[in-house]
Amino acid sequence: MDLGRQTRVRQAFDTFFAPPEPAAGSHVLELFRRTAETVPAYRDFLRTHGIAPEDVATIDDFRKLPLVDKAGYHRKYPLPELCRGGSFDGNDMIAVSSGSSGHPTIWPRALEDELHVAGRFEQVLVDGFHADRKRTLAVVCFPLGTWVGGLFTTACVRHLAAKGCPITVVAPGNNKAEILRVLPELAPHFEQVVLLGYPPFVKDVVDTGLAEGVDWPAYAIKLVLAGEVFSEQWRDLVAQRAGVADPVTDIASLYGTADAGVLGTETPVSVGIRRFFADHPDLAREVFGDARLPTLVQYDPASRFFEVHDGTLVFTADGGIPLIRYHIADDGGVLPHAELLDYCARHGFTPPPGPALPFVYVFGRSLFTVSFFGANVYPENVTVGLEQPGISDTVTGKFVIESVEDADRDRRLRITVETAPGASSDAGRIAESVRAQLVRLNSEFAHYVPAERQLPDVVLRPAGDPEYFPAGVKHRYTRPS
Repeated sequence: MDLGRQTRVRQAFDTFFAPPEPAAGSHVLELFRRTAETVPAYRDFLRTHGIAPEDVATIDDFRKLPLVDKAGYHRKYPLPELCRGGSFDGNDMIAVSSGSSGHPTIWPRALEDELHVAGRFEQVLVDGFHADRKRTLAVVCFPLGTWVGGLFTTACVRHLAAKGCPITVVAPGNNKAEILRVLPELAPHFEQVVLLGYPPFVKDVVDTGLAEGVDWPAYAIKLVLAGEVFSEQWRDLVAQRAGVADPVTDIASLYGTADAGVLGTETPVSVGIRRFFADHPDLAREVFGDARLPTLVQYDPASRFFEVHDGTLVFTADGGIPLIRYHIADDGGVLPHAELLDYCARHGFTPPPGPALPFVYVFGRSLFTVSFFGANVYPENVTVGLEQPGISDTVTGKFVIESVEDADRDRRLRITVETAPGASSDAGRIAESVRAQLVRLNSEFAHYVPAERQLPDVVLRPAGDPEYFPAGVKHRYTRPS
């Protein structure tokens, strides 16, 4: 029996239940020192780089520390040595990354980590959806199992209920039939229903429910989404179909990862700003440095400390495996709160009110692109083409981008699209719509790709196609050449 663990858990609950207090500026340095003292792998990592922990005294010193990543740190050491004390003691759950980079990774965690991340869910469910005073049914639609999404989300939302919020959780996972079976039974007993899941799956649930006669507006639907960048056209489309009252306040995306749980959350202010940039792509390029529209979230520096390295994100966070200057390899950047709001004001836009927290924007992993004539083709651009009127009703939103060789070994851009059940799609119309959005949103595509090669080859496949859209696995929007 580990009595020290009992003490740590009690302290974690006391902190979780107490009103939030501003963290001291030394938070990151304290985490570094504690990690250097208690984590064998990190001690050795510093030693091999010739760094004495006592020499890291300022935040400028901290910013000079070498980055850690999966290949050079996590996979280099035995798992127990990555944890405090060199053992799994105190870590009561294991999560496994989705393997989207090709190699699944194991992440131990403890209940204390869940309580810490529950604060991010509180920001969405309580501050945004008023779940502290509305009877709320939270429907966890993330896959259940070793993946971080389902079980971690279920635990964090239950912790909010333990804190006193009138929240009840049901966790059918990504079983669409079970979701639609339990909803009509449970939803009438609550003032609002929150669906939590990956964007394309939640959209599929909504669309299937409509086809089966589900009265979504009667349930006062709210959505919590994670895992993928989506367009503002997508947000509006799903809001309209699900009867969501206000897409700005009632749909929130999380920036989450198996590595450290939730890193940041959409708020009404971040959503409002993102929608402003969606209507002003030239301003978006100026701020984000890219033709794509990223996910824009706010984060708490006392919980997750962000930095930028060569256009990719680095964060520091405590957890079952403490991570110091961890290079997650997501393309993105950081924007101070006052700076971004001042920029919007100078261009005539005032966003809704929200917390005075800094922003982090995320494009996703650079490996989720296809290179075509030297231009990076991003799934986010193709998505907008599929969400146009007359097309969105005939497709599910899933697709696969490939750069393929034809018989003459010329490169062709092929997009395989999943058609909606019972719908008839027009491949030619889809191709024209996607080309128009690629040219509009992607300056590389418009300028690098010869005009005669800009029209993609669109291939239609039925819903659930086993080769391109198999059920029960995380969908990938690109395939290597």
